[in-house]
Amino acid sequence: MQAMTPQQLTKKILEHQELFILDVRNTSEFDNWKIEGIGTEILNIPYFDLLDGVDEALDKLPNGKDILVVCAKEGSSIFVAEQLVEAGRTKIYYLQGGMKAWSEYLEPVKVGDLKDGGELYQLVRIGKGCLSYMILSGGEAAAIDTQRMIDVFEQFANDKGARIKHTLDTHLHADHISGGRLLAEKTGATYWLPPKDATEVTFDYEPLEEGKEIAVGLSKIRIQPIYSPGHTIGSTSFIIDEHYLLSGDILFVESIGRPDLAGKAEDWVADLRTTLYETYKNLSDDLVVLPAHFGKVTELGEGGKVSARLGDLFTYNPGLNIESDDDFRTLVTENLPPQPNAYQEIRQTNMGRMTPNEEEQRELEMGPNRCAVHDK
Repeated sequence: MQAMTPQQLTKKILEHQELFILDVRNTSEFDNWKIEGIGTEILNIPYFDLLDGVDEALDKLPNGKDILVVCAKEGSSIFVAEQLVEAGRTKIYYLQGGMKAWSEYLEPVKVGDLKDGGELYQLVRIGKGCLSYMILSGGEAAAIDTQRMIDVFEQFANDKGARIKHTLDTHLHADHISGGRLLAEKTGATYWLPPKDATEVTFDYEPLEEGKEIAVGLSKIRIQPIYSPGHTIGSTSFIIDEHYLLSGDILFVESIGRPDLAGKAEDWVADLRTTLYETYKNLSDDLVVLPAHFGKVTELGEGGKVSARLGDLFTYNPGLNIESDDDFRTLVTENLPPQPNAYQEIRQTNMGRMTPNEEEQRELEMGPNRCAVHDK
């Protein structure tokens, strides 16, 4: 029996390696959120059904494949993995840190080079489907849609020889706790937030408004905000280097953003349609769309990168090809997945109105992001 780290598991998934997962969490937890990957098979048998022995599982497990036992925190998976080894099975692993650790792991993926030597990275939170970004240029860095695990961002910038000068959120998030403000406080950076999403916040911020250009480094790489409401009233997209479009939770590779997480779906439908069908339609087809989330493992491209050409999305993304206003309204108000776990508490935390401790923050975030209309 060996431990498999979230990083090792991520590598297997991104390389489409064969893996069989035995998830021993309760069925309700499994149905809500599970590990997915191309080349990955998964079976759920609750831990309590295996307390008296693993005979029930043995006949259902393949021979010759790596078998990874998964639970919430790792304890139950170690117990079951030990029983499988004692029963004569080989290639048995348990997920180190369990689903909690899987939810928090970030995989840095290089998106591309920017002008005059800059770089753009996507930090893929593969267990939750969240995407953050870091721009590096001339010894400076900007972090966009930072996760609460701010040490990862600080260490990544340090490894690249850069000082974090700006942190930005494309909108007030409802699926995860933002680390942008805390990272800014820790590093002396400026924290930017769309003012229309900040009417109830309890802290100071720099208003992120259309027309402002935020320079990063000496190479004049600029982040140009574009007001793009619909997911929230303040949602703001960024054009970087006239080549990349960071779309926040407005547009994804296989779907579009949902307008209901502040309880105002009917009010924000028109804004969402205008952003997608007018604001974005007037942008260059050659912009590379980089969203703040992915909903399905099929959206992970080479090396784990999640991206698509804007013109291609207007061809094959179903959310961008709805002719009728009424049909669009029906789609984004009636065809919605369950809302993210504890999304109201997460919004309150991101406003500064709640201050959960670290363990409470982990619990609030457990589960998938569910920020898209088409996610199931």
